[in-house]
Amino acid sequence: MTGEDAAVWVLADPRAGTAAQALGIAERLGVPFRGVALHWGALAALPLPWPSPRGLTPVAREPLRPPWPRLVISAGRRSAPVSLWLARRGARTVHCMRPGFGRRRFDLLVLGRHDAPPAAPNILPILGATHRVSPEALAAARADWAALADMPGPRVALLMGGKVRATGMDAAVAASVGAQAAGFAGSVLASTSRRTGEAATAALAEALRGVPHRLFRWGDGGPNPYLGFLAWADAVVVTGDSVSMLSEALATSGPVFIADPGGLGPRHRALHASLYAAGQARPFTADPAFFGRAPLDESGRVASAIRARGLI
Repeated sequence: MTGEDAAVWVLADPRAGTAAQALGIAERLGVPFRGVALHWGALAALPLPWPSPRGLTPVAREPLRPPWPRLVISAGRRSAPVSLWLARRGARTVHCMRPGFGRRRFDLLVLGRHDAPPAAPNILPILGATHRVSPEALAAARADWAALADMPGPRVALLMGGKVRATGMDAAVAASVGAQAAGFAGSVLASTSRRTGEAATAALAEALRGVPHRLFRWGDGGPNPYLGFLAWADAVVVTGDSVSMLSEALATSGPVFIADPGGLGPRHRALHASLYAAGQARPFTADPAFFGRAPLDESGRVASAIRARGLI
């Protein structure tokens, strides 16, 4: 990131997974950019029909001022009004996820295939979501976490999520997924998320007792080994409730398996179906078979499309 005179601005949603979609693209452009952190006012939850930043201000509570950017990258419906407000001041716009309104007014919309995007010149369909796990980030993590090479193979990275707006994953589900992963792994590299919850994390820890493993609990102190787990994994198991972790897992070169935690809605099921159809993932069954796949780099592909369209 850089100062206010950068030609590229990134509108950073307060939700980390949403912000990562825009930041991941900007980082792959290889040019300086300014991160504009947003927080939400009372009107932010409304699908306002005009391009205005009303209800949205930088966290620093300072108004946006010129020099205006050449390119704005944003993600999520609530940052769309700010992006279009900047478009009226000459900026080109790249937006991830359905904006809620003004679809034709963005220079490039990056939409997941699971949302069945229409064919249009300004729409780029992708698998999953963009993110910040680049090939370079994985290579650096492999060096930083070289000690993980001593874990017995096959090393299975297990990424545990949880239901949105829930108190935590069901402990029985966490135990079942953990035991199933332990059943075909030489070792398990497990990471829980903010939504997993203490009960489910404890159940997972118990399920992994019989196999060599590393468990990083959400909130643990010290460096987070998440990228190291991905970098050293021979296979990845992800609970299907997290679009972000699923998309990040696809940046690795090993097989990706989706564990069904139950209670998923149609959009998550559509996401899984799109990944299965593309040969990028398979359901997590009782006796999963390893399969070949190429690493997916949708953030890099979007960055290439931005350059090819002359948006920067």
